[in-house]
This record gives sequence, C-alpha cells and structure tokens, in this order.
Amino acid sequence: MIDECLVVEFRVTGDDCPLAEASAAVEAPIDAAPPLERADGTTLLRFSTPDGAVGDVLDADDRIRYLHRTSGENGSTFRCVSTERCVVHRLIDRGFLVESIRYRDGSERHVGAVVGQTVLQAVLETAGETVGVQLVRLTPLGDADDSPVVSRWNLTAGQAEALETAHRMGYFEVPRTNDAAAVAAELGVSKSAFLERLRRAEATLLERALE
Repeated sequence: MIDECLVVEFRVTGDDCPLAEASAAVEAPIDAAPPLERADGTTLLRFSTPDGAVGDVLDADDRIRYLHRTSGENGSTFRCVSTERCVVHRLIDRGFLVESIRYRDGSERHVGAVVGQTVLQAVLETAGETVGVQLVRLTPLGDADDSPVVSRWNLTAGQAEALETAHRMGYFEVPRTNDAAAVAAELGVSKSAFLERLRRAEATLLERALE
C-alpha cells in the first residue's frame, strides 16, 4: 500500500472546453463534478451555476448533446454529454484524481489528488507539456485535509476548522448565536488566534471568489 497522497491544484487557461467558454460568455462561475468518460470517447458532465443563461450557450454548442437542466433556489444544475476532450482528461489519463473543477471567465481550477511519486511525476510532466496549465498547489494529504473546505478553497487545516466551527456555532448568523470568545473556547485557542485564522480564511475565500 502506498502511504503518500498529495493534494494538487492546477489553473488552466486557453482550453477549448465548452464549460470554460460558456463561463466566459455568460460571465458566471460554473462548478463541475469530475467528468465521466464513456467507451465511445464522449464524456458525461454534471455542473451547477447561478446563471441559467449558461444553458442557452451550451445548447447552441455542437459539442454538447442531451443537455438537461434542473432549476433551484441557488441556480441551475445541468447534465449532458460532451464530445470535446479537454485538458483535464489528459491529466486524468496520467493519474490525476480530480475532485472538483471551477470554471470562471474562461479559466479553470482543477483540484484533486495524486497517489505516489511516480504518478505525480507523470501528471506534472503532462501539465508542463500542456500550454496554459499552471501548478497552483501541491500539499500532502493528511487527516486534517479531509475537509472539503481545505481541498477546494486552499485553506490551512486550522483556518478551515475555525471557519467550519464558527458556522456550526452560529457566529455568522444575524443576530449571532455565539460570539468569538465562545468559538475560540470550542476550538481550544485564544480569541485573538481564532480571529486571526478567521480573517486569513475570509481573505483567501474572497480572493478566490473574485478571481
């Protein structure tokens, strides 16, 4: 059994991907689940976006087939088949275990995992040979990194714990259910340490949201 597993994040620009192009055309973010390749070379896609106009763009794209839309309070979820093979497929071919993809303004962020140094080398070589692919993050996957907040938003384990605990205890509610001192006590840290972690987490989240 291989003990080493790494969290890897790539930024991709200039990819001929239908979802990337749609995010640029509508100027709305698109969050996609890992693509599922079929034996015939096509790909099953599932993704969500706050702007339903993404569906109109994709419906006019010849590479997209069987587009289905489900509407909800927070936007729309789509399912479809794509005939386009994008950059993420090349990385998957070499061993990249993609967990989430975000498309925004034509660019992409792929977050996933790589098991072992041999696979890592193959994935990084493929990324280096592919125009528009940039390595953003490479960190060991440990027990503290199992949180989806850590893997998706590039927070430290301490920042993610502070954010998740504050949310669970109603710190962000109006009015607040618990204050900073109560959350800090739950975390077992000082009030100033909690507020510092929270500020850094909020700064990272805001930076990512405005990209």
